[in-house]
Amino acid sequence: MAAIIDGKAISLQIKEELKEKAAKMKEQGTDVTLAVIQVGNNPASCVYVRNKKKGCEYIGIGSVSYELPEETTQQELLDLITQLNERKDVNGILVQLPLPDHIDEDTVIKAIDPKKDVDGFHPQSVGALCIGQPGFVSCTPAGIIQLLKRSGIEIAGKECVVLGRSNIVGKPMALLLLRENATVTIAHSRTANLKEVTSRADILIVAVGRPKMITRDYVKPGAVVIDVGINREENNKLCGDVDFEDVEPVCSAITPVPGGVGPMTIAMLLNNCIESVKLQ
Repeated sequence: MAAIIDGKAISLQIKEELKEKAAKMKEQGTDVTLAVIQVGNNPASCVYVRNKKKGCEYIGIGSVSYELPEETTQQELLDLITQLNERKDVNGILVQLPLPDHIDEDTVIKAIDPKKDVDGFHPQSVGALCIGQPGFVSCTPAGIIQLLKRSGIEIAGKECVVLGRSNIVGKPMALLLLRENATVTIAHSRTANLKEVTSRADILIVAVGRPKMITRDYVKPGAVVIDVGINREENNKLCGDVDFEDVEPVCSAITPVPGGVGPMTIAMLLNNCIESVKLQ
């Protein structure tokens, strides 16, 4: 039986630590505030934004939110970001993605002051990660590192395969694993002999966005499997990119969906908000 890596419990542990830090900062006269911008009312985005606000409230930091209509122009959004960049009382700026089609995400991400880029998406943040300099790290990959460490899973010297090469998860994940002294392979939809590659992994991290794609024949017996995917099955039930029932009997540890990686993303966003004060 594989150990189930409980992201809810680990994220709560991190939030409790952040609550203490926030209280100490308050005592010293430092307030922390996150600005959240949402354009349009994508249902999934509404849930994420609500959870982010709840998280801020829980650890005792401020949040201001801007719910803008779908027809907001790119220039209006950029003007708001410029104002927030200049505000001394705002430490972190988060623009909820995806944005409506008429707004260029890349331009918006680049407009955020890198010292306030708590999502870790700005090219400067990514570059800093690449060369090992201080900066914000993308929340999901940072959360996965914490899941592994706090579950007592050794990363150094391990063969790790990251399946997926997105800018938000795959690429920063590989860089963070390298930083932890793992040997890292990035695999993707064009990888030849994919099963052969993933079957070498001591730690397999899956972020492909395809429901239940990974079955036991992709997994080395005794491997640790981290499932980043969040999809809906045909009966509308949440599932990951890993076929949990099929893979769980052969691996040593696995994250469930929901309740694995998801809660960690918000915990690490809150961590970035607290860290933003140092960077500023």
